[in-house]
Amino acid sequence: MEIIIIGAILLFVLLYNQTIDGQKFIRDNEKYFQMLKEDDYEFLVYAKYGESVDVNTLFNKRITYGFVTIVIFLFIFLTDLNLINIILSIVVGFVVFKMPYNSLRSFYKQHLHDIDVMLPYYLKGLEILVQHYTVPVALGKSIEDAPDIFKPGLRTLISRIDAGDSSIDPYMEFANTYPVRDSMRMMRLLYRLGIGSQEKKQERLLMFSRTVSNLQNKARETKYKERLNHMEGQTMYMLVATGGGVMVLILVSMMFMM
Repeated sequence: MEIIIIGAILLFVLLYNQTIDGQKFIRDNEKYFQMLKEDDYEFLVYAKYGESVDVNTLFNKRITYGFVTIVIFLFIFLTDLNLINIILSIVVGFVVFKMPYNSLRSFYKQHLHDIDVMLPYYLKGLEILVQHYTVPVALGKSIEDAPDIFKPGLRTLISRIDAGDSSIDPYMEFANTYPVRDSMRMMRLLYRLGIGSQEKKQERLLMFSRTVSNLQNKARETKYKERLNHMEGQTMYMLVATGGGVMVLILVSMMFMM
């Protein structure tokens, strides 16, 4: 135990005095650590914190926490250091490294309902832009006023289109990124809206407009039901609390009467 405490103190002192520069170690080996970065990590960070956050700084902190955890566990197993304990230390460090990512995924899944409600209103604004511009230009102009959680997906969609991908794949990738009600259908309609003659564009724009209006109506119904359920829950809580209070008063009165 004394060795573990001494080792932990020594590690802290070395890091504090920058004798061991953990950040320099991470910077020098950044290209190797980048291989550990998840494909959707940047998107999830932007979805939760917005686009002003420094993704690399957050990722480097994950690396630091994982590395420090491994070192601490190696100190713990120092008196009985073997292959199994070394592997266990690495596994624990990897779990610590993964925890922030899993937290971001959980946050995103919990907010899919909010995305479901916001998407029709974003598409309504996009519909107005499409009437005056081509679909790729309208998508680009829509970013500024789009909800923050859509911006990373929109930037990816536009960058793929600008790179020359004229297939439906970028649109489907956006739909897969936001797997909510009718997102696949809406992206197919939007893709078709961007191809064909002017006459077909007018027909498809009309279909797109009707579908967006239907989605908005569904979103309004969802909000109304949520408010109604909330009010019913509050009313039930008040009735239960009032009934419980009355019962307590009756029991107290009976006890005094006895």
